[in-house]
Amino acid sequence: MSAPGENLKINGERLWDSLMEMAKIGPGIAGGNNRQTVTDEDGEGRALFQKWCEAAGCSMGLDQMGNMFARREGSDPDALPVYVGSHLDTQPTGGKYDGVLGVLGGLEIIRSLNDLSIQTKHPIVVTNWTNEEGTRFAPAMLSSGVFAGIHTQDWAYDREDAEGKKFGDELQRIGWCGDEEVGARKMHAFFELHIEQGPILEAEGKDIGVVTHGQGLSWTEVTVTGKESHTGSTPMPMRKNAGLAMARILEKVEEIALSHAPHAVGAAGHIDVHPNSRNVIPGKAIFTVDFRSPDLAVIEDMEARLRTEAQAIVDAMGLSVAFEKVGGFDPVAFDENCVQAVRNAAERLGYSHQNLISGAGHDACWINRVAPTAMVMCPCVDGLSHNEAEEISPDWAAAGANVLFHAVVETAEIVS
Repeated sequence: MSAPGENLKINGERLWDSLMEMAKIGPGIAGGNNRQTVTDEDGEGRALFQKWCEAAGCSMGLDQMGNMFARREGSDPDALPVYVGSHLDTQPTGGKYDGVLGVLGGLEIIRSLNDLSIQTKHPIVVTNWTNEEGTRFAPAMLSSGVFAGIHTQDWAYDREDAEGKKFGDELQRIGWCGDEEVGARKMHAFFELHIEQGPILEAEGKDIGVVTHGQGLSWTEVTVTGKESHTGSTPMPMRKNAGLAMARILEKVEEIALSHAPHAVGAAGHIDVHPNSRNVIPGKAIFTVDFRSPDLAVIEDMEARLRTEAQAIVDAMGLSVAFEKVGGFDPVAFDENCVQAVRNAAERLGYSHQNLISGAGHDACWINRVAPTAMVMCPCVDGLSHNEAEEISPDWAAAGANVLFHAVVETAEIVS
């Protein structure tokens, strides 16, 4: 296949303007975004994306999980499409670029091909995957997981948020539940552009991360049950403090992750303490432990040690504990040919680059199960993400989108 010429570039200003326009929908309170999945704000963002795609001449497909597929036709009607995309949903205190850069970078490929009157053999499809974040409805990458056959659709529809609302009901409510069977589409390849969400590229002064692997992930929800009682009148030896047990377990989480340094990590980000009253000793603590590593054996060891150590802590305190694995995936090795297409694109365009292992989960990790897949990453300031202060530069965004453009178009094959 012929490679695009090094002079072929996306319109960086237009991409940046699109990012800023999308960021107006579901604004946060500190400069970022709160556009959580299947909320009204998510629906508004989807409508803007569809408007832009249709203006670029694409047809829009929508499946029963709300995944959006904007298609630009190729010259060969029998050629499998090259897919590109990410997600538009955000964390409750999310940034303007996490996921959104990958979706709008894909749209910019379509717009730039139109500007340059370039035809590809394979169709190109820009995708917005539903509920990548998993913060409102666990687990993360829910809809790409259904697409790849990891989860059943019924199970996904029954996921509940903190208010007891079901994912399937909310998807219907906002009007973005399609008729298309989930996972019926076949892909020639899939590419995802994303901000790094870590500090390595910026620290090393690199323009591009060529993602070769993705860390595996394990989410275990831990429920510690003690006994609510008055903080002032309950003698210290007679307390059954679920909050204290949680604190001791979280110290063990830190120890367990550090024992597998430098590549393993662990923490609890979602914590609920009940009844959460100033003068009541917590009777229940529910928290989710997030372990990650590029080595499956390490993840399994950390999971096992969490259960053993936590059980010992609550037994010694006269409390009880329950465990539920609420999310996870094995480490990922991305497709060598797709990875090489990304590396070739960076070299052709003169961008500095290095190999990366993604520390975060992405839709590409599930799609890699059903199609050749690779990821492109650009730096983000101080490695900060899942935070309203998340920031990238227009030059970083353009560099990442240019590499994405070349990798996608090379794989889709220029015919004219």
